[in-house]
Amino acid sequence: MEFFVTHQAADHYSGDCSVAFVFKDTTNENRILQGLLELHRFEANLGETLMLGKVEGYKSKRLLAIGLGESPLTQKNYVKVLKSLSSAMVETKVKNVVMPSLEVEGRDDSWIQITTARVLKNESYQIKKVGLEAEKKATVLEAVNIYSENNGNSEISKGVAIANGMALARELGDLPPNICTPTYISERAKILATSYNLECEILEESDMEALGMNSLLSVSLGSSQPAKLISLSYSNGGKEDPIVLVGKGVTFDSGGISLKPGSGMDEMKYDMCGAASVLGTMSAVAEMGLKVNLTVVVPTVENMPAHNASRPGDVVKSMSGQTIEILNTDAEGRLILCDALTYCEKFNPKVVIDVATLTGAVIVALGKHHSGVMSNDQNLADSLKDSGISSMDTVWQLPLDDEYDELLKSNFADMANIGGREAGTVTAACFLARYTKNYSWAHIDIAGTAWLGGSKKGATGRPVPLLTQYVMDQV
Repeated sequence: MEFFVTHQAADHYSGDCSVAFVFKDTTNENRILQGLLELHRFEANLGETLMLGKVEGYKSKRLLAIGLGESPLTQKNYVKVLKSLSSAMVETKVKNVVMPSLEVEGRDDSWIQITTARVLKNESYQIKKVGLEAEKKATVLEAVNIYSENNGNSEISKGVAIANGMALARELGDLPPNICTPTYISERAKILATSYNLECEILEESDMEALGMNSLLSVSLGSSQPAKLISLSYSNGGKEDPIVLVGKGVTFDSGGISLKPGSGMDEMKYDMCGAASVLGTMSAVAEMGLKVNLTVVVPTVENMPAHNASRPGDVVKSMSGQTIEILNTDAEGRLILCDALTYCEKFNPKVVIDVATLTGAVIVALGKHHSGVMSNDQNLADSLKDSGISSMDTVWQLPLDDEYDELLKSNFADMANIGGREAGTVTAACFLARYTKNYSWAHIDIAGTAWLGGSKKGATGRPVPLLTQYVMDQV
């Protein structure tokens, strides 16, 4: 799918299809079109579509009417309209289309062009079935022409780059865990590094052992798959300290000795969506060529039960020197992240943002709409909230008070890896906060937003839009 800015109005477009946006209770200036809308009882409800043949006054072969509901058009409603447009194009096998300009409440042309390209491109994503020969793809939209009085090709390119980053994150998340192993993720990181001339370093278990990453390594003990610690660096921001993104990469989480219930365990392949999202963000930023320094760090393991796996009650020493009593082996994400967060100090980071499918508690608190954010720097938290609103990949801030930190007390180590039943999302962040005292840090819990279950099972690509927008906002 390709995107273009056109200065040619929709009624002068001679291609496959033109789009006519219609507000409720608004009469169209084209009397022929208005008569057809009335004939078909088109009510212009939000996202309502009506495909017509050739309409007098338009040069295109077909015309698609799309309802906008009541004015003004909000950014959330605009996205709903775009999704309806995508569905209608696929259903009617339209190959090229022109869209007239729209005003979206509180947003400029740049936002509209980025969002249009991102949403439509992301809607075209198709899950790839493993082990089958390439299937004949359904007819998809090949070219989208967006009317604008300004030259917005560069903005459209940004939207495409974000969608491509989301596609990478979704693909990695959707792959089965017997394929998407820590080694596989490291190989995909190498490919990404080659594509965009990134600096790439991959630490093996022996390297991590030498650095004292015993917390991280405790998680992979029961697996035949070796752990990896991946770092990729994009340097295009001069002497500025880098933004560092850390992504949890548990390629399959059985829970270890603290074994998870069997129901829904197949979805634990998505426990590496934090890793997938930071790699997707790196892809988007590098494709845009942003003037920024960005590093991503991916600790990746498989958490399995075995005779040599970590046990509840074990005590391990982290890279920071702090000791941890492992009360539950299913609270493994924080065990790999804490060593990765200590490792981040070597990059002299401007900020560090970790992204993880960390707790089921965040789903109870926030559902599937917002990711949870906690931070030791309110300015950073505010920036992430603003970037979330702009990208419509939103976060909701949760507290990080000392009172919650006290729940991590252990009689046998500096801390326990769980804090009990209450405030599970917050205590998980309090655990990580103990390893981030030397820099500005935020933690984003995406357990509720990284994938969908049931009949719609699949990775969402979140929070690639949020993270990419945050990086763009720093340029």
